[in-house]
Amino acid sequence: MNLSATSAPHSSNEAPAACGGPGGSTPRPPAGQSTAVAPAQASFPASSPGEAASHSPAQASFPLASTASVPTQRAARYGKQLVSHMAHKITGFWDEEAGSGYLLFDREGPVLGRFDVIASPSDLRLELRATPERAAHLEHVAGIHLARFGARDGLTIAWRRSDGSAGSTQGPLTPDEVEAHARERAKRKAAGQ
Repeated sequence: MNLSATSAPHSSNEAPAACGGPGGSTPRPPAGQSTAVAPAQASFPASSPGEAASHSPAQASFPLASTASVPTQRAARYGKQLVSHMAHKITGFWDEEAGSGYLLFDREGPVLGRFDVIASPSDLRLELRATPERAAHLEHVAGIHLARFGARDGLTIAWRRSDGSAGSTQGPLTPDEVEAHARERAKRKAAGQ
């Protein structure tokens, strides 16, 4: 069973380095067909089925990789929850059979980073590709969501960057911290923010 986390695919102006460089693209599968996303070689979804996404050579790669391995016996559950939740605002896809998925940080238009999620029986592997300037923010966005979902299990997300710079850490969060966040979010929503 596939869970496509978005109602409509987005097109991208950027491709990750793993995409094979400028011009690389992968069309979205026809409705009802399953496609596993291979994190190291995955491409951005096309803007519509059968149509290739265009990629600009100047924006073709994300030079920084940041990874985290989160020990948990419920990796597939957390991976699906994370992708499905975040895909309400950005492009995402979860393949139930493969136990993997991805998110494209494209809320402002152009893709600012790619986030691959790979579940195994013993851990959830997170792989972020971004520019060094955006790494800390994108690590936090993805990591804090997962830390909230996994607060009861005490999940800690510790990022390691390929360039040797210090990665960030999210979690473990207490139930009180999760509740305080929910109250603050409700207050902002009530105020119309």
